[in-house]
Amino acid sequence: MKVHSVLAGVALSLSVCGFSHSVDAEAEEKSSNLFITLGTNGGPEGSTNRAQPANALIVGDDLYLVDAGDGAGGQLVKAGYRLPTIKGIFLSHLHFDHTGGMLAILGQRMQLNSPEKLTVYGPPGTKHLIEGLLAAMEPAAQAAYGMPGRPWRADVSVVELVDASTVDLPGLKVTAAENSHFKIPGDGSAEELAKSLAFRFDLEDRSIVFTGDTGPSEAVEQLAKNADLLIIEMMDIPAVLEIVRKSNPNMPPRALAGVEWHFRAHHVLPEQVGVIAAEAEVPRVVITHMAPNITSEAQAQGYSEEIAKAFSGEIVIANDLDQF
Repeated sequence: MKVHSVLAGVALSLSVCGFSHSVDAEAEEKSSNLFITLGTNGGPEGSTNRAQPANALIVGDDLYLVDAGDGAGGQLVKAGYRLPTIKGIFLSHLHFDHTGGMLAILGQRMQLNSPEKLTVYGPPGTKHLIEGLLAAMEPAAQAAYGMPGRPWRADVSVVELVDASTVDLPGLKVTAAENSHFKIPGDGSAEELAKSLAFRFDLEDRSIVFTGDTGPSEAVEQLAKNADLLIIEMMDIPAVLEIVRKSNPNMPPRALAGVEWHFRAHHVLPEQVGVIAAEAEVPRVVITHMAPNITSEAQAQGYSEEIAKAFSGEIVIANDLDQF
């Protein structure tokens, strides 16, 4: 198994913004099944050293994307794979930092005349999203390369998933669980306008759980129970709130309180990451979609120590293009 950054407990050995990696002998072994963190930024604003949220899952010879933020296609090429080979895309939810790369992926794949059908899996609303993108692509599709009677074809299908949905693919079983990213805690009468999914990927050699964006969630803990690897988001809420205050000095207190409520309901603090990983009884947790962006070894060390308060397993602070 190839691993580019490893943190066991709180002993840090990783690359953050140019720091060197430490790779052990096991990391040199190659696996036919890989999870690649293509983009590890906690969107929606871009950063100089981390791409928008996107991941690749390699199952034997099959390639899947797991979320597709802006620039996902380019990151995939950096990882050594081509757009036409994508077999399927799993979208955890429809926030634009997780879907912003979809137009480029669909359009460039169509322009390259990819012969294979692409299936997009996601929560309710995914069909509407893909239909809109395909409609936007239609003028270019009709023009194609200017050859009469030779329009491009997208050949895309959509499968919308809900809580407990399963998908069986060669060498892979996918189970979806609705997490708490859009849930409104403590108010059963309030309408929930969207759904957010976590995915469990059961492979022949191991199981990987990807939370997507989530707040504290028993559903995620159950989905990840005894998995081999947990890929999870993380937000330092006080630090992000300070950035919001500095960027919006005239924000009304009520609006700021609403932002804080969203962060605390729909995302997880470092120590909460540790709690989820401990409850799931996983041996390793990988942090991605981190906010604020981690730019120093000391910053990563501090967050790892917070996670380790509740979790005694291996902690990995992911970088773009890391492989697991």
